Amino acid sequence: MSSLGQHLRFAMRQLLRNRAFTLTVVITLALSIGANTAIFSMVNALMLKSLPYPQPDRIGTLFQREQGPDASNGLRWIDGTQWERLRDNVPSLTSAVYAALAGGANLQAGSQIAYVHAGRVSARYFDVLGIRPAVGRAFSAAEDAPKGPKAVILSYNLWQTTFASDRNLIGQTIHLKGEPYTVFGILPQGAITPLNADLYTSLQPSREGEGQGTNFGVIFRLNRAATWQQADAEINRAWAYRISQIESRNPGTKILYYTVPLQRGMTAVLRPRAIALMLSAGFILMIACANLAGLTLVRMSRRLPEIATRMALGASRWQIQKQLWLENLMLACLGGVAGIGVGFAALRGLLSLLPEGFLPVASVPLDGPVLAFTMAVSLLTSVLFGMLPALATSRVNLRNSMISRGASAAQSVHLRQALIAGEVALTVVLLAGSGLLIRSLIHLETLPPGFNPNGVMTAKASLDDARYHDPVAFRRLMSDGIDAMQRIPGVESAAVGLTLPYERTLNDGVTLHDGPQTGKSVGTDVVYVTPRFFDVLQMPLIRGRAFTSADGPNTRPVAIINSTFAQKFFPGLNPVGLVLDKNLLIVGVVSDIQLTSGLNPTAPIQSEETIYIPAAQVAAPMLFVHVWFQPSWVVRTAGSVEGLTEQMQKALVGVDPALPFSGFYRMSDLQAGALAMQRIEVALLTTMAGLALLLSGVGIFALVANLVTQRTREIGIRIALGATIRQAMAHVSGSGVRASALGLALGLLLCVGTLRAMRSLLYGVGAFDVPSMLAVLATLAAVTILAATIPALRIARIDPAKTLREE
Repeated sequence: MSSLGQHLRFAMRQLLRNRAFTLTVVITLALSIGANTAIFSMVNALMLKSLPYPQPDRIGTLFQREQGPDASNGLRWIDGTQWERLRDNVPSLTSAVYAALAGGANLQAGSQIAYVHAGRVSARYFDVLGIRPAVGRAFSAAEDAPKGPKAVILSYNLWQTTFASDRNLIGQTIHLKGEPYTVFGILPQGAITPLNADLYTSLQPSREGEGQGTNFGVIFRLNRAATWQQADAEINRAWAYRISQIESRNPGTKILYYTVPLQRGMTAVLRPRAIALMLSAGFILMIACANLAGLTLVRMSRRLPEIATRMALGASRWQIQKQLWLENLMLACLGGVAGIGVGFAALRGLLSLLPEGFLPVASVPLDGPVLAFTMAVSLLTSVLFGMLPALATSRVNLRNSMISRGASAAQSVHLRQALIAGEVALTVVLLAGSGLLIRSLIHLETLPPGFNPNGVMTAKASLDDARYHDPVAFRRLMSDGIDAMQRIPGVESAAVGLTLPYERTLNDGVTLHDGPQTGKSVGTDVVYVTPRFFDVLQMPLIRGRAFTSADGPNTRPVAIINSTFAQKFFPGLNPVGLVLDKNLLIVGVVSDIQLTSGLNPTAPIQSEETIYIPAAQVAAPMLFVHVWFQPSWVVRTAGSVEGLTEQMQKALVGVDPALPFSGFYRMSDLQAGALAMQRIEVALLTTMAGLALLLSGVGIFALVANLVTQRTREIGIRIALGATIRQAMAHVSGSGVRASALGLALGLLLCVGTLRAMRSLLYGVGAFDVPSMLAVLATLAAVTILAATIPALRIARIDPAKTLREE
């Protein structure tokens, strides 16, 4: 067999002759390569694939590194003052800002009313990204000036679907946010921005309004002949006064602003998780290769007489090894092809788990680089699981191999046990990690909600609308909308709140006028609500009273605080009757609820200090918060919430035909959205841990099954000489159990380091959680016993008399 074609044909015959072995190898490779392909697709899209802009390496965003007691390092939002200094005093950069909190808008096109995703961007935003409108132009400084003209740029898809690709639309007005906006441009087909919105309005940033807080995200493009080091120095010089103020107020603190590539900034939160998942997928591949190396060693031991015979007839060791490598390569290619299919299905399943807008990229394709990665992994696996058998053939002894196949095969048992120990060690790490994440998710999901989520349906609507900038119109909408909701059959009560449990809330500051910290300004969450809001959610009132219709714009401002606020700022006192901000009277205390923190996040959901104020007492300046937040209409029904969405929309249309709901949510939907990251982590790592456990179990099963086959004569003689079947089974299955026990010990040692790295992902559970570790031990013990016992049951069918006659 000198030609490659002959080698390939022989390899194919060998694989077809051993269909069970071939199928096992291909399935194992398909699962492990598929897992790596799916995860690498995510890593490639997030970290490796260039952004779809000209010279993406010259586009950046802003990070802040803080050294000191509250050390941090991450993406930084800026305020209006910082923006003006950046724009006017950093010549190395062409800069732009955008509204950091995503929003939406109500669009009226003819008789069609729709809610669309809207981005708010400054002039030069599209210049920074290198996107030129296909029709019209981008925003200029005139449109971006405070109180400038109402300007909008449409995405190509919205222009095509809603406005029938009308090129005469440029310069015309459309009805957006309750008032006319002039269309200045249409983006090119396929154009993608980090905001990925349906349309873009001019931000008009300034030091006033939202510019008083750090509400602007920033992107910039490095100008020609400039360097990032120059830009960093210019930024820190421009903001030197701000930096010195922060450092003087916080002794020991050092602040440094620096630029990072836009891709890194967009994926900063997801990158560590993506890398961890890639490492987990790598563990799966290593486990699979160790498993296949053991199976291939068994197959080699059975083929040693054949190999010895071919060598005796003149075949060289190189020819034998070349044939074996070709067989491994063919198996790896088959597994790689199957792995692409598994990876495609796994990727689609993974993407289906993600909430809309979860990823900062437009798509996660199975493209050329991913397929190249799959091919490289396939070749790597052929090397990894074929290396040990190839080395074994290099030491084949012709005489011994032709005399005794069993003796040669027995030499691989210790090596296979070592491989299984390695598999089990990696499996223990994955099981422990998934167990901790599961326990952490259970802790978060079972936190006391502080309200009754059953029988509640909510609907959001955008009030970033010129018609509702007037408090009188706003109050009328609240009153009429609630009355309409309460007329829906089956609805017991209805109310409106700026934000709901599990959501991010508005952050503001108040001054304590009473109590032990009088005069201190503190941060808090602020939520406006209508009367009966606490009744609808069934939030317990701990002290005082709830809001009533008497709490109106012409009465004294009142507030209800939650338990956390009361305990933190009025410990040991009855806060009812105390005052905030000189005239804001506290009239009640309600239970805490779980929400997404914007003040001091320590977990995905948590309780923190919150003030509730009556919606009827909201003044005109506060209505600006509707740029960021969409209030929710909340109804409680005694029956099922199914079918309520259509009736709620009809009720709102009866009040305002031009005001659509942007979405309908159960409380479970809001909780799922808040814990989306944790649920995805649990789903992925648990799947990988389960796959690793399956592969380890198969490895133990194959080891014991092969030992039973190899040592049938020895076992028969032992039984004939008085050993019981149970003793024989324990003797043989002990090899698998011992390998698993060694792997468990090694795995626990690995956990000491790896689990510490998971602390930032855990909530309410320690890195060395005893119940989690016990669950790992129990699971691994159960799988080991099953995998070692099932093949050992064949011993019961051995006939000792027949064995003695053969001897």
